[in-house]
Amino acid sequence: MNNVLTEPGVVQRQLGRASDALAERLAALIAAGEFEDGDRLPPERDLMQRYRVSRTVVREAIASLANRGLLHTRPGFRPVVRKPDYDRALDTIGQFVKHLLGDETGVRNLFETRIFIESGLARAAARNARKQDIEALGAALERNRAAVGDGEAFYDTDVAFHAVLYRIPRNPIYPVLHKAYVEWLIRHWCEMPRAADIDRLNFAGHAAVFEAIVGRDPDAAEQAMRRHLEVAWELVRSTFPNGTEAASAGEATGSKPDQRSTRR
Repeated sequence: MNNVLTEPGVVQRQLGRASDALAERLAALIAAGEFEDGDRLPPERDLMQRYRVSRTVVREAIASLANRGLLHTRPGFRPVVRKPDYDRALDTIGQFVKHLLGDETGVRNLFETRIFIESGLARAAARNARKQDIEALGAALERNRAAVGDGEAFYDTDVAFHAVLYRIPRNPIYPVLHKAYVEWLIRHWCEMPRAADIDRLNFAGHAAVFEAIVGRDPDAAEQAMRRHLEVAWELVRSTFPNGTEAASAGEATGSKPDQRSTRR
């Protein structure tokens, strides 16, 4: 290890709590590559002697790094280093986000961020999508059309259609965000009403987005995505105990949605 970081008494001279100072030192070593992904930390006794701190300080520092996603801990085993990446960062944030999703207001706040991001992605796709991007989006749309009436398949192809839009900018953060939205909202999608008419309504929203992107019309693409996701929100909203009934195609035709336990 770096001699400066292991000099006797360094941690004790840091401002603030000793455990915070130790956590920052270990985090710096991980960032610098002193510990590789999958490496185990030295034993507690070694860390205590090296930094001249108590066992309590070591354990508090380890707990802090575990909460930040930099260590994986199991009782009876030395902590394992987890190098930060986008997926792990979102996984860590996800643990906190889930606590915000216990009521309609929290879910609406989250869903608004999805509307904002996907409307922007649709707008950007209308401007910048390459030929292969449009082909991939068209293929995803066709699979979504073919799945109308099959709840599980429609859910999977719905997710896949939106996933293409997140990949078009070639920014690795966007696909991770999409994965996070799917994981955070899946409980509500599982509880939503399902019927072929609702599938057709959602497919029509996808088709409108696709047509605007193919037509290279950013304004229309953004508006089509916003309309589609506002309809989706009404379906999500219907899963709350006091939620209003979704304005579904089934209601428009006077038919009752099939309450199968499927997802969107």
